[in-house]
Amino acid sequence: MSKNHPVHLLGLICIALGAQVAEAQVLTLKEAVQTGLHNYSAIKAKVNYVNASKATVKQSEKEYLPDLGISFQHDYGTVNGTTGPSYALRGISNAASSGAPLSEQNWHAAFGALYLTNVNWDFFSFGRAKEKIRTAQAAVSRDESDLVQEQFQHEIRVSAAYMNLLAAQRLTQSWQNNLDRAIALQGIVTTRVKNGLNAGVDSSLANAEVSSARIVLTRARDYEQEQANQLAILMGVPAQTFSLDTLFVARIPAALYDSGSRRQQHPLLAFYQRRIDLSNEQAKYFRTFSYPTFSLFGVFQGRGSGFDYDYGVQGMNHYKQDYLSGINPNRYNYLLGVGMVWNLTSPLRVQQQVNAQKFISQALKDEYDLTDQRLKAQLALADNKIKNALDNYREVPVQIKAASDAFLQKSVLYTNGLTNMVDVTQALYTLNRAETDRAITYNNVWQALLLKAAASGDFALFFNEF
Repeated sequence: MSKNHPVHLLGLICIALGAQVAEAQVLTLKEAVQTGLHNYSAIKAKVNYVNASKATVKQSEKEYLPDLGISFQHDYGTVNGTTGPSYALRGISNAASSGAPLSEQNWHAAFGALYLTNVNWDFFSFGRAKEKIRTAQAAVSRDESDLVQEQFQHEIRVSAAYMNLLAAQRLTQSWQNNLDRAIALQGIVTTRVKNGLNAGVDSSLANAEVSSARIVLTRARDYEQEQANQLAILMGVPAQTFSLDTLFVARIPAALYDSGSRRQQHPLLAFYQRRIDLSNEQAKYFRTFSYPTFSLFGVFQGRGSGFDYDYGVQGMNHYKQDYLSGINPNRYNYLLGVGMVWNLTSPLRVQQQVNAQKFISQALKDEYDLTDQRLKAQLALADNKIKNALDNYREVPVQIKAASDAFLQKSVLYTNGLTNMVDVTQALYTLNRAETDRAITYNNVWQALLLKAAASGDFALFFNEF
């Protein structure tokens, strides 16, 4: 005994460790949801959209800063001038060659340079800069709401996929039990047929039942694998076989009796409202383009030239062609000013743009109302489903007990030669239907609660039950 004691102890330790590993491999619903929120690419995309909108706000805030530009250029060319008008058609300008009009063309060339600092500040534009910032902030609010509603929708999707897989696994187990019973019945029938107690057709019927049970079990496993694959996609993990938590399904969630509804806080409605707010802000921003813009500007300039100041007056040879003489600045100018720009036809165009945006806002409001109506209908449907699921939940134990008693009775009667194979097969069908109804009914109770959580916008209603 003493020699075997360490062996028994080691065996118990191994069993305990194996149980811990098996328990650690069970995927709970909370773990599935958290994994899905962390891995799902659509949510990652929404996060990046929010970050992009926040960067746009910072960019809009900095647009109120004055424009400060510096430039320099070193040129080589001629300075022939002429008297006559010209215009920079469509922004295309001519060469700014400054020289006295001469009696004839010449090709004297030298270096020149221009050094320029320019400041321009639109210091007042009737709130255009502030409205642009508010519009960018409204876009951030919209994208943040979009992220929240996407996370909420994904929590619902993962939970629904989890419950569907759990139902599929329980159905597979029910069909496995059905196959086990059919095989056991096949053994009894075969024994009685061999002993001449029953007709040979009973053996054929039993074989057909086993074959049928195997086919249905294969279909159930195929459906289970589809649901497992769907859950893996929503979780952002490779396709695999999941071991799910089944303990909670046998009880009724307490939140089923919670009549509270917080649809005004529904993430989807909040997202639709943020879309309306953004559209309204865009209309306000567009309206500011009807007004003029007041600007402050200043220029400081330095110029250098290889041509002397008396070129063309005292002689045509008063210029230097070396590079350093041309780029050294010898004349400076500055300019300060204030100005106003107002395109008087802009209000005619802007007004139509504002009207178009108002129609967009109204369209978004109509979509909000439609979504609100759908959520109300979904919430009413969820309450009805909860009631029906509870009624079935209470009825299932009665069905299971009656079907089990009937199958046991028919099996015993058949074993003693007091009934036929048809009665036993019918009892087998009844028991299998009762077990599948139990698997579906228990799951439907939780599915109904999930539907209520989705309609009310309160995922905690479902999530806190775990």
